[in-house]
Amino acid sequence: MLFEKVPTPCVGICSTTYGDEVCRGCRRYLHEVINWNRYSDAEKRLIWQRLDGLLEQVLPGSFRIDDGSRLSERLIHYRIPHREDSSSWAKLHALLKSTARQVPDLDEFGITRLDHSALSLARLREKLLTDLYELASAYYEKDFLRAARHAALGGHAGGDQQ
Repeated sequence: MLFEKVPTPCVGICSTTYGDEVCRGCRRYLHEVINWNRYSDAEKRLIWQRLDGLLEQVLPGSFRIDDGSRLSERLIHYRIPHREDSSSWAKLHALLKSTARQVPDLDEFGITRLDHSALSLARLREKLLTDLYELASAYYEKDFLRAARHAALGGHAGGDQQ
């Protein structure tokens, strides 16, 4: 069942209240957190696409999704909260988030762990959350801050020169 309204990515750990430009919990930019309720459903979906794109860049280094249908079916079976219209990578993220201290049988979910480090699944999850935050922060600095600097300089060509 698809959400009638686009759900918030908020996970209840908002670091923007402490001055972060990118939330460590949901990885939205500060202005997205502040303006979420003002955005149209289309704008909210665009933000979700960007957030899901981060997962699609980080998670494949540690996991392989062998059976996306099985993953979806098992999430429903175990009543693990997830967005049904999300990518398989977002569904894997929902699984990892819900089993932070448990060690699920990843094969049951159609998942193979590629990371063969000595990290427990919980520690690997924490590492991946850090990687996701760092990637979101890099995109923020690259795209949003550069655009803001360009606008502040009046949109002149060569505005990135000092």
